[in-house]
Formats: sequence, C-alpha cells, structure tokens
Amino acid sequence: MLTRIGKYEIKRLLGKGASASVYLATDTFTNLEVALKVIDPEALKDLQQGRILRSQFLNEASLAGKLNHPHIAAILDAVVTEDSGHIAIEYVPGGDLSQRIKANALFSVVDAIQVAFKCCGALDYAFRQGVVHRDIKPANIMIVKDNDVKITDFGAALLRRSDITSLLHVGSPAYMSPEQIAGETLTEQSDMFSLGIVLYEMLTAHRPFAAPTVHAMLERVTSGELPVAPSKLQNGIPQELDAIVLTALARAPSARFGTWADFALEMVKVGRLSVYQQTISDIERFDALRRVAMLNKLDDGQTWELARAGRWTRLPPHSQIIREDEPGTSLFFLAKGQAKASRHGQPLNVIGAGECFGEMSYIRDAQNRQATVESLTEVVIAEFESSQLELTSPGCQLHFTRAIVRTLVERLEMANARLANAAKA
Repeated sequence: MLTRIGKYEIKRLLGKGASASVYLATDTFTNLEVALKVIDPEALKDLQQGRILRSQFLNEASLAGKLNHPHIAAILDAVVTEDSGHIAIEYVPGGDLSQRIKANALFSVVDAIQVAFKCCGALDYAFRQGVVHRDIKPANIMIVKDNDVKITDFGAALLRRSDITSLLHVGSPAYMSPEQIAGETLTEQSDMFSLGIVLYEMLTAHRPFAAPTVHAMLERVTSGELPVAPSKLQNGIPQELDAIVLTALARAPSARFGTWADFALEMVKVGRLSVYQQTISDIERFDALRRVAMLNKLDDGQTWELARAGRWTRLPPHSQIIREDEPGTSLFFLAKGQAKASRHGQPLNVIGAGECFGEMSYIRDAQNRQATVESLTEVVIAEFESSQLELTSPGCQLHFTRAIVRTLVERLEMANARLANAAKA
C-alpha cells in the first residue's frame, strides 16, 4: 500500500477508477488535507490509453492555481511525467452529488435550483477563463454541505486558449450533448446540456434519455424521443422549471440558453415563485448583492464570498433594525424593501434596496449609532462584521472598502450641497 507520494502522505483510499485512484492525503509542507489523484502506472503502459490519460492529466495540471471560484474545487498542485503523475485537489469531505440522487430522498425544488444555480456560476466563470468542462455529471459535483457544492475533475476539459491538444470523445456517455457525441465543436452550451441532465435527475431521480443500452441512449440523445417534462414524473415541480430544464436539453445548441447568466436568471425567477419564504436562500443573497450598484466591481467569486460573510435576516414592516446611541460595530445592506432613518424621532431619510447604513460605527469601531433605522416594508438585510469580512480574499476586501468610501464621499457631497442651498435661502 502507498504511504507517500512526493510531499504527500497517504491517509486512505477515497475512490478507484479504471486508470487512476484518489486518496485522502496530507501535504506535509502545509499540513492541509487534499484529494490526491494518482495515475495507475499500468494504464500508462498501453500506448493509446496512456496517450489519452497523459493528455487528460496535463489538461487538469495546466489549470493548477487558475480556477479560483467558490464552487470549483481548487487544483492545488500537479506533477506529470512519462511514467507517473499525480494531481492535488481541494478535499471536499461531503461526497458527490450522485449519493443524493435517490427516488426516496429527492432534492426539494428550491434545493435543486440552488445547486444548479451555483453550478451555472462556476461554469460561467470557467468558460470566461477559456474552459469547457465536458464531463459535468453528479459524480463530478462535490457536496460541501447541504446544497453547497464544488465542481471537480477538469481532466476532460476543453481548453479553448491552450496549446494542449484537446481530446475527442471524452466524457461520460449518459451526460453527453448531441454535439459532443458527434465530435463537433463544443461551446458552453454543451456543458448546459449536461447540467440540464443533472438537474432533471435531481428533480425526478430519472435520466431524461434512459435506454436499455449505451448505443440506444446515444441514439435517443441525437435523434430519438425527447424527454418528458420533469413535472410528469414528480409532483410539485412548477411548469416554469419544466421549461428551463427542457430548454437546457434542447437538441440544437442554439435552442439552449445564450449564456450561463441567462440560464441562472431563469432559475432565479422560478426560485421566487417558491413558498420557501422564511429562509433566505443563497440565490437570493447572491442576486441581491449583484444588484447593489456600489458593489459592481466585485466579480462573481467575490460576490459569493460577501454573500457568505453576511448575517442575513428577513424582517416584517415596522421592525427596528438599529437604535440611535447604542454601540455597534457592524455595517448593514438593505437587500430588499424600504426602511427609514430618524434621529430623536425626526425623519432623516428613506433607505432603499441596494443602499447601506451603519457605516460610521463600522468604520470607527464601536461608535454609538447616529440614528434609528426601522423597516417600512418587509425587508431583507445583510449585516457585516469586520471580523467576518477579514476572512474574505484581499480582492473582495479591497472592492468592499472602496465601495464604502465612495458611498461616504457621495453622502458628504450631498450634505455640502444641502448646506449650500440652505445658506442661499
């Protein structure tokens, strides 16, 4: 049994495939746990299989340190030689999505939407980095916790701006798009088709193109009977979600969504139709922050960081959010609804969705609140403590701080303008 590979100390076997094994290992330099994918040396001895396997490993190795997204398992390190190879990947302990797709334990509509929404964001990010995954399937979507996920295994990826030779006919037959089966040029729409199959399975525990043999299945994907709507197989699925799934599964790439953003936004709309009102979903958090003009410099990954750093609350009308003269250290964003600010009972201003308040106590650290803020309608608020924001990436902190400074400058300019007008009067 292997006990060490390079700087990695092997702890136990996580899984084994036809040409590689994955181990839980410890990086002895950093003491971090990783998932270590190791090529089977015997597989490299076969000329044809060895060439394909080595190319797949080189594909994945070339992405080490390049795909930095909250919903992509980071590729940390890679070594590929003529007769061996290993890749260290961020270890995700929750197992993969295939373990959750069961007829007796289906995802709720909301949870399925959230998983697919996060995958859309990750695959959009990868595509903008020049990568088409080409092997999206439940086994390559790792579960972090609940419905939080990370996509892994970019060995089959098509690197659109790379000199590495791309492989034809790679991927998993049950999740291949028609154009992938035909060996045609692949775009982001191919991964959309694969994710559509995954979403269909999450909702129904059935595959949309089921057939008795692999050959029959591939024929059905390319020219056979179209899948039935998910709601025909499982009660409680809204027709709007049927339309999204079947659009992703359209035979022609041009009939699918134009971009990952289009795919994701359609799911956001369906998520809002849900009766899942009390908990503030990850989709609602992400969507709310993307609508804040002062945060438009954040990329998707940084927006996800910020969504997780905040403490999110839904409050009914006439709820007091902060009280004047009480100490405070946090900053608030109003994600939804309206609130009013007052001082000694006198109104100061109305706060709308996308605006922040409480920033003076946040900046000056525990200064007493200057005003009372109360909700006028049902509101969704995000509260940020400096201790949580310090855990986000430097880029996220930089853009967030600049956004706060810009807001303060704008408010100072408005105050000066009011004073000048008052003086003229």
